[in-house]
Amino acid sequence: MRIGLFADMYLPHISGVTNHIALYKRHFEARGHEVLIFTFGDGDYHDTEAGIVRSPGIPWGDTGWRFSAGLSAQARRLAETLDIAHVHHPFQSGRIVAPLARRCDIPLVFTNHTRYDLYSDAYARFVPQAARYGYLRRSLHDLAERCELVVAPSASIAEWLGQFAHFPGAEVIPNGIDTHAFANPSASVAREELGFSADDVVFCYAGRLGPEKSTVHLAEEFARACATAPHARLLVIGDGPARVPAQAALASAGLAGRARFVGMVPYERVPDYEAAADAFVTASVSEVHPLVVLEAMAAGLPVVATSSPGISDTIDVGESGLLAPDSAPGALAERIARIAADAPLRARLSAGAREAAGAYALENTADRLLRRYEALRIGRGPA
Repeated sequence: MRIGLFADMYLPHISGVTNHIALYKRHFEARGHEVLIFTFGDGDYHDTEAGIVRSPGIPWGDTGWRFSAGLSAQARRLAETLDIAHVHHPFQSGRIVAPLARRCDIPLVFTNHTRYDLYSDAYARFVPQAARYGYLRRSLHDLAERCELVVAPSASIAEWLGQFAHFPGAEVIPNGIDTHAFANPSASVAREELGFSADDVVFCYAGRLGPEKSTVHLAEEFARACATAPHARLLVIGDGPARVPAQAALASAGLAGRARFVGMVPYERVPDYEAAADAFVTASVSEVHPLVVLEAMAAGLPVVATSSPGISDTIDVGESGLLAPDSAPGALAERIARIAADAPLRARLSAGAREAAGAYALENTADRLLRRYEALRIGRGPA
């Protein structure tokens, strides 16, 4: 098959969605398919992988997002030859690709990667909520109605699409990860390099440091946990606008020395850093089916998180991690402290996390998606 993956942003911007697309592209190619990624902007960026088709786009600050009126002539000609068009961002890529797919009789697929309502609450509060939510509902519903397949990475998100976007027909296909890479880091970082000792219990967070990820709340909950967990330490991988306030929250509690913020690291090196940790922690409630949580599980890290759609679909409480019931002050901290104090519990949850991660191996999830592609292609005939 000739598969087109459409995204508003791609490398060099790094996010869970761009990592997801890159992983699936490599897996599909290893299965013998031709894959093209259609994205926008970054005209000065030199792609080191084949099959990246960029159309002009105007950058929106440092968000990684590029505004574009449409595909370039070259991109449009290539898109018209696809067997499958798979959209990963709805509001620009979806708007541009849906008419082309219909005109050329190409099966259209959409994966909903994001709780767009919560992101709008974090970044667009200056727009009245009724107007924001109305736009999001209409856009998601209209795109979903034009697709042959809508993918929800978790059952909770399928339910959310039904309730929020009035589209009850999403199919649950979980996100997939390279379990081998995270279970077998190639160059593990020693915790001493990070300023931690053998007796410390290191909690790791990996991802964007932004308000939608509740990064400051995470820092505050870690500070609360430290009152009863003197050996707890925090390793933060990633960057974003909430880094400074999160560091300030720890400093004001006199705990700056217990946390290490390493900033952005190459994606392929994340397993090496996670090898220095004992558990994974996140306070985010805006996830869909977070790759960072799945990857941490594959690395054998118990997950300590706040119960929310996507995460609650993934973590089996008492088997692969612990979940705080809500974001109330102290709820997450209590579970951080419990993990820090109980080595046998950490060991049992570690084994459970590693075992549970196997269900999300690419050969299970990506191959399932390929089978759905094939069924759609056969049903429509060759492009």
